[in-house]
Amino acid sequence: MNDIVRFLRLPADASGLRWDSEVPTWQRSANCLGVDPDLFFPERGGSTREAKEVCRGCVVRKDCLQYALDNSEKFGIWGGLSERERRRLRRRRNGAPYRVSQAS
Repeated sequence: MNDIVRFLRLPADASGLRWDSEVPTWQRSANCLGVDPDLFFPERGGSTREAKEVCRGCVVRKDCLQYALDNSEKFGIWGGLSERERRRLRRRRNGAPYRVSQAS
């Protein structure tokens, strides 16, 4: 189980909890903190709409997407994109490392 999935089950108000030093600090500010991780890993053909709605407006969305791209995450919704959308993004990068743009 990857780090973000382990920490998604934390309560939304996790201010008093100690954080694992290996968890990227951006994950601590994610909209998905405290949301059931199953939402972000729907069954094949299942809807991704609700997960993407959680991602919409998230202040660390770009960091999350970059993490998924850097770590070749093959499953789930990361940074508001599905596996298929991330594959398309990787193909378009023409061999250069993809960096999430700063413009929204």
